[in-house]
Amino acid sequence: MKKIIFFDTETTGNEPKKDFLCQIAYKTGSETFCELYKPPIMIPPEASAITHISNKMVADKEPFKESAGYKKIKELFEEDDAVVVAHNAKFDLAIIEKEDIKPTKFICTLRVARALDKENVIPQYKLQYLRYFLDIEIEATAHDAMGDVLVLEKLFERLLSKIMKEDGVSEDEAIEKMIDISSRPSLMNIFNFGKHNGKTVAEVARTDSSYLDWMLTQKEQNPENEEDWIYTLKHHLGKLQ
Repeated sequence: MKKIIFFDTETTGNEPKKDFLCQIAYKTGSETFCELYKPPIMIPPEASAITHISNKMVADKEPFKESAGYKKIKELFEEDDAVVVAHNAKFDLAIIEKEDIKPTKFICTLRVARALDKENVIPQYKLQYLRYFLDIEIEATAHDAMGDVLVLEKLFERLLSKIMKEDGVSEDEAIEKMIDISSRPSLMNIFNFGKHNGKTVAEVARTDSSYLDWMLTQKEQNPENEEDWIYTLKHHLGKLQ
């Protein structure tokens, strides 16, 4: 039996290489945890404007690795039967890996939601957008680690149920499929920017492949957080090895 752990981090920014955790929350079964920590760098106003976590709020907090909860979280997340679940998991996993926490199995609800949207009916896959697009009714504060965890849990349940129903599989089998989907880059479906805004990537590949070539060059020059797009462009250009 897998132990499902829903988690979210709030950070000093959106670049894992230079930013750090300042809040973490998780929920597994009926157990919940949420704490603030003092990061090794100052929280910039741009980050505070999103998370509403200020430098004053963390001034007297412990660094995450020195906190009472660190060892428990590390042991919990790294258990053999643990499956950690996050939205855009690549980011959160990179943040906790900087703190020497390396889960063995994970599910990314963003990648799963995108993979299950075979008809391209969902315009975007951000957690809070999906919350309202899918009419997920829950009392939760956006961009607060625990608030996002509560939304994440409900989204996971919706996706899990969809796989079980459509594929006619058990819960364990559906979870394994979610792990598999999450383990590799996902194909982006639709352009929501630029001159081909609203068109599918497949359509643009047929009519304007030079645009995909140009875009791939741009993404490869700045590949941070662009894994899915690079994979998608190479897929449609026949450049995957």
